[in-house]
Amino acid sequence: MPVLTIPARAANGLDFLSLGALVHRLDPGVIPFRKATQFEVWVSGGEYNVAANLSDCFRLRTGVTTALVNYPIGDLIADRVRAMGVQAFYKRFEHDGVTGPNMATVYSDRGQGVRAPVVFYNRGNEAAALLKPGDFDWKTLFGAGVRWFHSGGIFASLSETTAELILEGMQAARAHGAVTSFDINFRAKLWKRQGGTARAQQVLRRIAAATDVLVGNEEDLQLGLGIRGPEVASPTASKLDPSTFFGMMAHVVKAFPNIKAVATTLREVQSTNRHGWGAVLWLGGQTFVSPTCELDVLCRIGGGDGFAAGLFYGLLAGLSPEESLRLGWAHGALLTTTPGDTTMVTLEQVQTFAAGGSARVQR
Repeated sequence: MPVLTIPARAANGLDFLSLGALVHRLDPGVIPFRKATQFEVWVSGGEYNVAANLSDCFRLRTGVTTALVNYPIGDLIADRVRAMGVQAFYKRFEHDGVTGPNMATVYSDRGQGVRAPVVFYNRGNEAAALLKPGDFDWKTLFGAGVRWFHSGGIFASLSETTAELILEGMQAARAHGAVTSFDINFRAKLWKRQGGTARAQQVLRRIAAATDVLVGNEEDLQLGLGIRGPEVASPTASKLDPSTFFGMMAHVVKAFPNIKAVATTLREVQSTNRHGWGAVLWLGGQTFVSPTCELDVLCRIGGGDGFAAGLFYGLLAGLSPEESLRLGWAHGALLTTTPGDTTMVTLEQVQTFAAGGSARVQR
């Protein structure tokens, strides 16, 4: 069974480097978009969010390789990236004043009670989709020292060239001894433009073959990678039961013998604002299960990225698999208690909750 080996920190290097698209999300809170009159603006992106969380909460040195457009929205996004302490390596594009290229917009209200959140996109003429192999100097980036390289399925879905760029980055990372991770993040809406599920599996399977650590649930594994899954579970079966996920690991290892770890969150949605929450980790043939808790959710967007950040931090810090999983579970849970897509909590809060802390007033 392959062993997950994490390189030591270089004097001037990065603990973590991600590759993906930066977006700005418009959030009207609990008001549906058709009735909204004002919005919060959050800077986001599945791949970037992990880097931002690792920097701001876990105090690691992180970076992001991405596209940026030289216009006011690009300036807004770059300012938020700096505020989170993430070092940015941009391929810059000029806006033509009318049609772009653009920084993508994501629209997502929070829902409330029995009304579910709604997410839709405007990714027309998106700058990140124009990124291609050769746009980043991987030799210099990894030569300075990078311990962990991460990307995801949302970025892979944007164009044929973004998937090839992920593969280029993965190959460079592996050549320099960095751990590689990939969040499958299968989104049918995004892959539909490229040929649907069949095309997604063709692309994502190539990337998974160059990956050490996968993040994804049973649906991601089945739809994104074409991994054989279990029979449809009973409607009354608990979504917090890890047996279905662990039951797929033999198929994952058979298809991708390079995979050293697979992890995901477990979420049982009782209402928009009330979730059961857990997490699981398969690492080197062993299985680990977090505690479960009931979440009073303020905003669920970014919870999965929060989990990945906490898990990766634990592994980078040399903690045990159990401790690493608990930190991921705790950070993902706490992230749902604040607005926005990236962390607003502290490492001390995460550690306290992971150790069994409560919500009593801290004096």
